[in-house]
Amino acid sequence: MSEAIFLGILQGLTEFLPVSSSAHLIVLPWFFDWQGIVNSLSFAVALHFGTLLSLLLYFRHDWIELLKSFAKSDGMIWKIAVGTVPIAVAGMMMHTWIDQNRDPLMIAITLSLVSGLMILTERNYSKSQRTGIDTITFRNALFIGITQAAALVPGVSRSGISIIAGMTIKLKRDDAARFSFLLGTPAVAGASLFEGSNLIRSGNIDYGIFGAGVLVSAITGYIAIKYLILFLRTYSLRPFAYYRFLLAFVIIFSVWRNT
Repeated sequence: MSEAIFLGILQGLTEFLPVSSSAHLIVLPWFFDWQGIVNSLSFAVALHFGTLLSLLLYFRHDWIELLKSFAKSDGMIWKIAVGTVPIAVAGMMMHTWIDQNRDPLMIAITLSLVSGLMILTERNYSKSQRTGIDTITFRNALFIGITQAAALVPGVSRSGISIIAGMTIKLKRDDAARFSFLLGTPAVAGASLFEGSNLIRSGNIDYGIFGAGVLVSAITGYIAIKYLILFLRTYSLRPFAYYRFLLAFVIIFSVWRNT
């Protein structure tokens, strides 16, 4: 149970902080040699359901307003729908590959590459002439959606890569994060429903462990969303990039020690 609670906290934080939740959920059980259900894809799916709850709760007012734009041909809800298409298509095509490619060394390389992108984006970032979410076009939404699809590769970070994409189209950091989370909600919901239905049919569920993980990840996720948006109003992505480099180094060193 303690491992489930720890991983729930970890998922709630890393799903929204641009450090890659999949990297942490794969690497830490491997690093500490945790066995059993907490080191399974089914438990990871349960934790994602928890972070879905935190997304829906935090952005509940935003989604009410978005649904009101349903009747408008240029409404933000349709832009989010367009941006969701790439990850939906990629997810169906890459599902088996994702399950099979959970190698720590590959994750370390991916962590480092995206860290470099973060630093490069910040180097070219200027607070002048920055815009808000309301300026996003269908083309912008599709571009951010395509980058979000890249986050299916463990180590990329869905929030990280889509925030970078938002910043490249001149969004303010905090607005890039807000749009990233709104865009990510249908993707997280779709994955949770798809994998969750498979999990229920398999009957491989420990309701106590899964329930604890979901509850903790939902609470932690809500807190992470709130404070990341506040953080990005003032500070850059560089601290997260440095953390990712450090994590990649630890992974590579651990792999080297075990060979």
